[in-house]
Amino acid sequence: MSLGDKGGTDPPPLLVVISGPSGVGKDAVIAQMRTSQPGLTFAVTATTRPMRAGEVDGRDYVFLSTKRFAAMLADDGFLEHAEVYGNRYGVPRQGVRAALAAGRDVIVKIDVQGAATIREIAPDALLIFLAAPSAEELERRLRARKTDSPEQLTVRIETAQHETQQAGWFDVTIVNETGAVGQTVARIIETMEEQRRRVPPRRVVV
Repeated sequence: MSLGDKGGTDPPPLLVVISGPSGVGKDAVIAQMRTSQPGLTFAVTATTRPMRAGEVDGRDYVFLSTKRFAAMLADDGFLEHAEVYGNRYGVPRQGVRAALAAGRDVIVKIDVQGAATIREIAPDALLIFLAAPSAEELERRLRARKTDSPEQLTVRIETAQHETQQAGWFDVTIVNETGAVGQTVARIIETMEEQRRRVPPRRVVV
């Protein structure tokens, strides 16, 4: 049985939040987890930002118009939502709720602001903070992406520095070493198993 597929007598499924500053490598980590852990359910964040080259609607993000996003928000359709760099982001509630009800572990990738919201509404969720090996390495990764204007890059760097200071209230911090995504994924899976062995296990309600 692969990680994430739970039988009726097993502990309740986990809601796992993976967060951290821009540039830390969250997308690369999630991509490898999708390949190595097919039993997990990955919540796909909805956003109003334009699609970037190489992205696939429904896999990387659910790309919505501003009007459609507002309609879902009015219908309480998001587990959490926020405006980041002028665009709106939200985790659709229904998919997460259905997966947990079916006994499947759910992975949610969101920014630090969104993680704080989930901590409030689902205190039994497991919050994992991904960190870069150093501030200098994080800035190098942000510059290497070449997806932002100089002004936007400055804002991202400043925001990333602030977000890194928030790591202390997460359940665990995992350093995503350069070129070691597999090691990071292995540590995340190990952390999930440690959480599953917690007594007594409690069901996450969203």
